[in-house]
Amino acid sequence: MNFVGRYIVTDPSICHGKPTFRGTRIFVKDVLEQVACGMAWESILEDWHGSITKEAITEAVQNHLRF
Repeated sequence: MNFVGRYIVTDPSICHGKPTFRGTRIFVKDVLEQVACGMAWESILEDWHGSITKEAITEAVQNHLRF
């Protein structure tokens, strides 16, 4: 398992190595798409039933902006 950040990991044995939130099978790209569509972060958290946090979303957005 490779840690991309505190909340984001890549692991070839989980979701074909695509970035996911640690401890989940939630693709980072899926959450970033929700953010890009203007979805409220509270709604995103509800969509994923509390499996991710605001801090995890923040990390995903910050990483995305760096690349």
